[in-house]
Amino acid sequence: MATVDKHESMNEANERDPHNNNSYGTLRDSPYVGVDLPILDVNDFNERIIRGYEDGTGEKGLPADLSVARSLIPAGTATLRDFSYVAPEIPEYITENCTGCMDCVTECPDTAILGKVLAESTLESRLQDVPEEDRDMFEAQWSKTRKYYDGPQKKGKEGGRFAIIIDPSKCKGCAECVTVCDDLALKMIPKSEETMEQIRKSHRLFKEIGPSDEQYINDNLLIDMMLKEQTHIYVGGAGSCAGCGEGTALRMMCSATGAKYGDQWGIVAATGCNTVYTSTYPYNPYLVPWTNSLFENAPADAMGIRSRWDQMGWGDKPIWCIGGDGAMFDIGFQSLSRMLASGMNVKVFVLDTQVYSNTGGQASTSTYTGQNTKMSVHGKRYGGKQERRKEIAQIAMMHPRTFVAQTTCAHTNHFYKSVLGALEFDGPAVINCYTTCQPEHGVADNMATDQARLSVDTRAFPILIYDPSKGDTIKKRLSLQGNPAMKDDWWKNPKTGEVVDFIDFCRSEGRFAKHFDKEGNPSETLLTAKEERLENWRQLQELAGVI
Repeated sequence: MATVDKHESMNEANERDPHNNNSYGTLRDSPYVGVDLPILDVNDFNERIIRGYEDGTGEKGLPADLSVARSLIPAGTATLRDFSYVAPEIPEYITENCTGCMDCVTECPDTAILGKVLAESTLESRLQDVPEEDRDMFEAQWSKTRKYYDGPQKKGKEGGRFAIIIDPSKCKGCAECVTVCDDLALKMIPKSEETMEQIRKSHRLFKEIGPSDEQYINDNLLIDMMLKEQTHIYVGGAGSCAGCGEGTALRMMCSATGAKYGDQWGIVAATGCNTVYTSTYPYNPYLVPWTNSLFENAPADAMGIRSRWDQMGWGDKPIWCIGGDGAMFDIGFQSLSRMLASGMNVKVFVLDTQVYSNTGGQASTSTYTGQNTKMSVHGKRYGGKQERRKEIAQIAMMHPRTFVAQTTCAHTNHFYKSVLGALEFDGPAVINCYTTCQPEHGVADNMATDQARLSVDTRAFPILIYDPSKGDTIKKRLSLQGNPAMKDDWWKNPKTGEVVDFIDFCRSEGRFAKHFDKEGNPSETLLTAKEERLENWRQLQELAGVI
C-alpha cells in the first residue's frame, strides 16, 4: 500500500516521493500476492474518487471500476476525511498545566491529538520559518514540562519543549482527552470561525516543524511511544462512534507494532464494527495492508496468509487477526481454536465489547449475566441474559503453547507489554482487550477509559498475562500483576474504605439499569452475576498461585 507520511496528505506525499504514484502496481510488494490485481493510482483515487465522495457525486456518478470490483482502498486515505462538523466543541490545550504524561495522546480514539518534543534550540531555529505574525501564537503552545525540560536540564542537557496539537479534521468532540487528563491541561471550548482558523493554522505548523527529537523519548516509558511518527500507523478518520473504545485499542495496538516493525506487517480482520468504520469507502485509516474476511473465518484466512508469507521468506513480518467477541468467542471460535492448535505465528486481537455491536447489540457468549441486549432483552420474566460469560483467556491458555493476555487501554503499560510480549513470542498469541461500546453499554462518549479501568477494579474483567516461555507450570506462566488487591476477593477504595465490586460496575452502565429498584438495590440476577465474577477471579487466583 502507499507509503504516506502520517502528518501529510497523500497528494503532498506524492509530491515528496513520486514513487508513491503507482504504489499498488500489481501489488508485488503487497502480502496478497499470487494473483495479478489492477494498478491503483493513488493520485487518481484521491482526485477522482475521494473528491467525488466529498462533493456528494461519488455514489451516483462514479463508474464501477476495477478498483471497486477488487475492493481496493489505498493506505491512509482517511487522512483526507473531515469530521470538524460533527461536534460543537473542541479541546483547548493549557500549556502551563501540562506534565507531558501523554495520556490524552494515547487514549484519543481518532488520532486527533498528536504530541512532539523538540530541543529548545531546535524549536527556536524552526520558529524562524514560521510567518512572523503567527510566531508568538505558535511558540506559546510549546510547554516547559518537568519531564522533558527540567529533567534533562538537571542532567546538564538541553531542555526539551513539549506540545500537543488538536487535529480539527479528526476530532469528534468526545472529550475523552479532557476526562483522562488529571492535570487539567485540556478543556472543551465552543467552536467558532476564529477558533477553528487558529486551530487549523496551528495544526499545519505543527506538521511542518518536523518530528520529535528522539533524545527526549525514553524507550523504557512505553507511554512515550506515540511521540515517534513511525508509530502512527492508524491515522484517524475512521467512522467509529465518538469516544469509541475499540478505536483507542486499535490505535495503541498499531502503535506498539509500528514501534517494533514499522509498516512491515499486516492485518486480517473479521467482519464487525472494526471493519465497517475502517473501510467506509473510500476511507482507510491504516498504513499497513489489511483484508476483511468473513465473520467466522478470519483466523483461517490469517493462517493462509501466514503460510504464503513464510513461503516467501517473510516469516519475520507479523500478522494481526482482529475480531470482536462475536467473531472470536462465537461463530469464529472453531477457526480460532484451530489456528491456536496449529502453532502458527499469528497474533489475535479480540475487541471484547460483550455484545455484537455491529448488529445493534445482540448478546454474545462474552455478554455478562444480567446484561440487557437484543436476543436477551430484560423483560418481566427474565432479567437480561441468564447464561454465564465465556472466558476466552482461560480457554486459550489450555491450547498448546499459546501466549495469552487480557488487558485494557486504561492500563497503558500492561496493554503495551501484552502486545509487545505477543509479538516477541514465537507462536500463536491471543490478546483479549476490554473495549467500551458507548451506545450499547449506555456510557457517555468521554468515559471509555474510565469504564475500562472500573471493569478491572470490580473484577468484571481481570487483566492477566500468560506466557508459556516463563516456565513449565501455569503458576509460573500466569501473572495477575496490574489487578488491585491481588490476594483479596474485592478491592477496597483507599479513600472511602468501601469495597468495590461487580455491582458498582453495573451501577455505572445503562445495560444493567433495569436491575436496580427505586432505592438502588440490585436484583437477585445481578447478585448471582456478582458471585459468578468472584468465582472467575478466584479461579484465576488459584491458577496464578496467589491464594
